[in-house]
Amino acid sequence: MKFFVGLIASLAILLGLFELREGSRDLNITRTIVGETPMTIFRPQSAAPAPVVVIAHGFAGSQQLMQPFAETLARNGYMAVTFDFLGHGRNPIPMRGDITEGLTITNALLKELTDVAAAARQLPGSDGRLAVLGHSMASDIVVRFAQAHADVEATVAVSVFSPVVTPTSPRNLLVIVGALEPGMLRDEGLRIVNLTAGGTARPGETYGRFSDGTARKLVLARGVEHIGVLYSHDSMIETVRWMNAAFGDRPQDEIDSRGRWMALLFAGIVALAWPLSALLPPLSPAPAGASLGWMALMTAALLPAIATPLLLWKMPTDFLPILLGDYLTLHFLIYGILTTAILLYLHRGRPPAATTKIPWKRTAIAAAAVAAYSTLAFGLPIDAYVFSFLPIPARLPLIAAIACGTLPYFIADEWLTRGPDARRGAYVVTKFCFLLSLAIAVALNPMKLFFLIIIVPAILLLFLAFGLISRWSYAATRNPLPGALANGVVFAWAIGVTFPMIVR
Repeated sequence: MKFFVGLIASLAILLGLFELREGSRDLNITRTIVGETPMTIFRPQSAAPAPVVVIAHGFAGSQQLMQPFAETLARNGYMAVTFDFLGHGRNPIPMRGDITEGLTITNALLKELTDVAAAARQLPGSDGRLAVLGHSMASDIVVRFAQAHADVEATVAVSVFSPVVTPTSPRNLLVIVGALEPGMLRDEGLRIVNLTAGGTARPGETYGRFSDGTARKLVLARGVEHIGVLYSHDSMIETVRWMNAAFGDRPQDEIDSRGRWMALLFAGIVALAWPLSALLPPLSPAPAGASLGWMALMTAALLPAIATPLLLWKMPTDFLPILLGDYLTLHFLIYGILTTAILLYLHRGRPPAATTKIPWKRTAIAAAAVAAYSTLAFGLPIDAYVFSFLPIPARLPLIAAIACGTLPYFIADEWLTRGPDARRGAYVVTKFCFLLSLAIAVALNPMKLFFLIIIVPAILLLFLAFGLISRWSYAATRNPLPGALANGVVFAWAIGVTFPMIVR
């Protein structure tokens, strides 16, 4: 059975990679640097001069996240340019300022976009005309840039929030919001279009005129949320149509459809971990773990979930030059310490050394193997097609510091949810409690921690994928440590490479 699963998973991985590569086969893709800002240029094969569309990612994103828009526009005759904002992706220069104050950072990001746009206009193959597209945080940045540069022909604001939009500025504004995004973003989109529509705006209707720059439209992309909107067919086709209306009709070519191939690729990577786990060495003569009943399990799961955000509510958490990464580090650490203390109190969480000798060498080998698969098998395609995952040197110490929080949490949680008599669904319960804990933290300090809401879908996917891998590694080794250590490393890595670097 495992052989056939491995074969099917391998075929899924190969097919997903092939189709993802095919998506950019007919494009000229080059990389350069403007100052210290990494920039990627997507050109159609045609040598004819074309308008330039500068594409900006949102908070905790990177230019890879905007590839669906870039490749779609390039295949439809535009020159598309993506880049990494200050403190994001592979940009080595951190943001400076207070994120809650906003103006200093906004001005710095606006200047960076201005420099990138000026360089993009001078690229070979540019016809000098310009449009901009921004997601989430960058939606406001591209709006401000277009207002300051009246020759920007069109602006696309995805998941928009921008208080500076007027009835006539910026020119020809398309607003795209995922239908499953928070209501406040849909309301903001309607508010913006109503500035032109006179209070009668409806999604899908175009108001104003392209000829004088007053065109406005709100699109609700079906069935997607804050990240899914970047892969939505509705988002892609509406953007191309909007650009064609602003610059003059062009032949419409293929729309990026990488979402399904990425899903196939990563499903294959997860599934392949099951047969590969059989190669791990057994570490315990019998399954190790707390084996808690439901009453004890709920106690050990709920108390840290409630206590951790309360303990951190007034505690200073700005000790790392990475936005929100320092808070998450402390949240993981305290949560793990509290879980361990409860386990010890219940006399179920004694270290494995208290009952049997741990084969540390084999444990280290198993943990290294699981961690290597989790980081590399996932990380390389993530870095190529999703967001920046291979860290620049400045982020390596941050990953190590964050691991000081994630490792205690996952070691305690894996021990809590495993054992010969562990309750089915225990892993799901503890992860739900952790997300509940983050929700309480946001409710207590919404101004500082609001952006944690945005990453909840990503955390859910990580819990699901790496929870399965840790489960299979536990089944093979009969010990929670390899999966726990691997998950601690992966989560520290993901946080360390994702959240923006900042100097306060």
